[in-house]
Amino acid sequence: MALKQLRAVLVDLSGTIHIDDKVVSGAVDAVQRLKDSHLKVKFVTNTTKESKRLLLERLRKLGFNINNNEIFTSLTAARKIIDTRRLSPLMLLDDRALEEFCGVPQDQFDSVLIGLAPDKFNYNKMNEAFRLVLNGAPLVAIHKARYYKTKDGLALGPGGFVTALEYSAGIQAEVVGKPESSFFLSAVAELDVLPEQCVMIGDDARDDVVGAISSGMKGILVKTGKYRVGDEKYLPDNAVTVNNFSEAVDLILKQQYAEHT
Repeated sequence: MALKQLRAVLVDLSGTIHIDDKVVSGAVDAVQRLKDSHLKVKFVTNTTKESKRLLLERLRKLGFNINNNEIFTSLTAARKIIDTRRLSPLMLLDDRALEEFCGVPQDQFDSVLIGLAPDKFNYNKMNEAFRLVLNGAPLVAIHKARYYKTKDGLALGPGGFVTALEYSAGIQAEVVGKPESSFFLSAVAELDVLPEQCVMIGDDARDDVVGAISSGMKGILVKTGKYRVGDEKYLPDNAVTVNNFSEAVDLILKQQYAEHT
């Protein structure tokens, strides 16, 4: 895959540069090398386990030199939808993510917003959400990830719970985060570059890499995080697979250096 003429790099977080509170080997240095280059960098994430503020605090404690304006989250994208449409959703979210929705009316629900919320995925809460969407309330899914990586192994993502509501109510959720093109293109717009001038690095073959390529970008899959042997079968021929984030950065910077010499 030709990586010349790049102007920007989008980087997934969980599974790509860290797993919970453990840094992926070499990732801190690789992030800095990327930021020290002429390329623009944006960290894009579907995480709904915590607010952007808490996420940034955790990343800095792990040693990453990342600023607030360098992170683009699906929570931010979801908040824009809620504000634009003046919704008052029942929120199936982790309590640590709720500060992203401060000020959103909660007196009478007219919609459902669902992210990764293990403590909320019980019958009563799911049934409350089901009754709302069955009666016409919009269902907004922050993302539909099948699973994600934790220090203990793979864990169920929100995708199955979103699909359960879709199936039972006979509706389709509006998905906000990766792999939706609207998510990638919003992140690209913040960098003031064209999609074809960007590459996405992530550990999810379908949501990260295929989603980015479908949005007009290039894609690199890393064999860390949620990666499983055989995930390459989901990739188009123009995608690249490397062992880890550091190798992805090496590949990008090597081709960039060759272009400028």
